[in-house]
Amino acid sequence: MDISLKNLLLAGIGSVSYSYEKGEEIVKSLIERGEITVNQGKQLNEELKRKNCSNKSNVESDNITIEQLNKMLADLNLATKDDIKQLENRIRALEEK
Repeated sequence: MDISLKNLLLAGIGSVSYSYEKGEEIVKSLIERGEITVNQGKQLNEELKRKNCSNKSNVESDNITIEQLNKMLADLNLATKDDIKQLENRIRALEEK
């Protein structure tokens, strides 16, 4: 379970970084099209960097227990392995009819 928690945190950090990169691309695109000035673009980039750093530190500093993680996953209402196995059995039974 520890490996899954680590992967979850790394995925969070990766998504924050990816969002920042996409934000930078959008700002560059807006500058090239003349929809915002270079100075406005620099300000937006600085704000993106500031938010990116604060989000990374929040993700890294959050200590999530296994119980909290299980509750979060349960709240997502995702199908469990047992749910999928039951559906497979039902499908198999219907196909046999």
